[in-house]
Amino acid sequence: MTSVHETAPPVPMRRGGRGEQVQPPARPMSWAMLSRALAVPLILGLVCFLPAVIAAQPGTGVRDNAYWLQLVLTCYAGARLATMILSTARRLLQGVFWMFVYIAMGVAPFAQAVIGQTPTPVVGPRSDLVTAISLILVGCAAFDLGALLASRRPLRRRSAARSTGGPATANRIRLRLLVLLAFAASGYYILKLGGPAIFFTSRQEISASVAVSSVATSESNVGSAFLKGFGTVPALLALLFYTRRLVTSRRARRSPSTVLVWIALAILNVIVNNPVSNARYWFLTVLVSLLFTAFPSSAAMYRSVLAMGVVGALVLFPYADRFRYDDAGYHPVQSSSVFEPLATKDYDQTVMFANTISWVGTRDHTYGRQLAGSALFFVPRAVWSGKPEDTGVRVGQWMGMNMTNLSAPLWTELWVDFGAPGMIGGLALIGYAAARTDRRYARAVSRDGPGPGSVLAIAAPLIAGYAFILLRGPLLQSVGKLAIGALCLLLVTSFSGRSGRRAR
Repeated sequence: MTSVHETAPPVPMRRGGRGEQVQPPARPMSWAMLSRALAVPLILGLVCFLPAVIAAQPGTGVRDNAYWLQLVLTCYAGARLATMILSTARRLLQGVFWMFVYIAMGVAPFAQAVIGQTPTPVVGPRSDLVTAISLILVGCAAFDLGALLASRRPLRRRSAARSTGGPATANRIRLRLLVLLAFAASGYYILKLGGPAIFFTSRQEISASVAVSSVATSESNVGSAFLKGFGTVPALLALLFYTRRLVTSRRARRSPSTVLVWIALAILNVIVNNPVSNARYWFLTVLVSLLFTAFPSSAAMYRSVLAMGVVGALVLFPYADRFRYDDAGYHPVQSSSVFEPLATKDYDQTVMFANTISWVGTRDHTYGRQLAGSALFFVPRAVWSGKPEDTGVRVGQWMGMNMTNLSAPLWTELWVDFGAPGMIGGLALIGYAAARTDRRYARAVSRDGPGPGSVLAIAAPLIAGYAFILLRGPLLQSVGKLAIGALCLLLVTSFSGRSGRRAR
């Protein structure tokens, strides 16, 4: 007996005008076929070839337990990054996480282990470095476990409770309020620092201008942080929302007023968010969030960002601080190998974790005090005299460093407060949240998603770009702009009403 659920017979070929059979049109090569062709060289390149090239570099590094653990961490992160690149789904937050781990806590520390140099000295015993690498590995596994648990839980259909859907008039009013806030805050920021020209000099000049402004005091940096944050974040978010409108709506692209506002916002961002006057990590946030917003459904763009991000971080990033100082204070990198800057600049995350373990060994865990200081970043020290300093600053002071602008990666922040159990649990929760957000983002930018007004379609690319800053730490330095971004998103968010249809 034939079941109605059996596979249907093949569709017969159409006949031509003279009775000949016409072959069906050939399908274009899909990404699945292309990914299978690229899988082997990509995995071999990230997991085998690059670590082997680094291992062959001359150096004075000791091949002990720390060396082999670092090699395992590099290969593990490389395999996970290759999985993200080859995946048919666009996993923004998870992809950026593994790109950061592979570069900052995999390849760069492995180059340091081979060459025998580190950007920051390791002041404690070698065993603390072994412990740090082991904890990073365990934290990565916890992140993967959290992401796996999230993938097993089905998404529930939600109304557009957190979108800019709803009445079109209210939607436009919210967005216009954000645009007005962007121009007002950035305009004040520009005037306070002395005009647009200073934004194209150097970060040293910007810092000096902020220091002499009335919003900055010697007791607290809260005023200067708010000045910079409100001067840059609303402008970026307004540009992202208008970019989203132009990408998803033909009506918006035909509207001269919408196009003119987008051009004005683009010019504003060129002034306040350019790579000359901003830190490299913040400009990376601007670039990544804009690319993911402008190409929300492009698998090629997603994979290009992850793949080219590795190349840029290894080759360009150590040299991208050209505008940190003026001509007198700039000292170009002198190196005979492309891997030497990785051992002497920027990537101090692993060694700072080891130094933090040594620091905590002389006292105890802070049991939430450091995270409380980050969460209450807006409280001035004049009000909270015992407010904790940045974790990187505190460890740097304990080390006796003159320059205490040191990193404190997310693993370190969690471990300082809650030890290994808190670090494992925290990274598992972060992996779970990242995977859930990635899945909801994929739905938000799909054809059946909430449409051009979806806040998640803007928030996810912004968080993906800002993840580099959050993962590097310290948290106290990074939560300010994140909080300002959340306030701006709340401004344009509707908590009631139904999602509007996608504009045509």
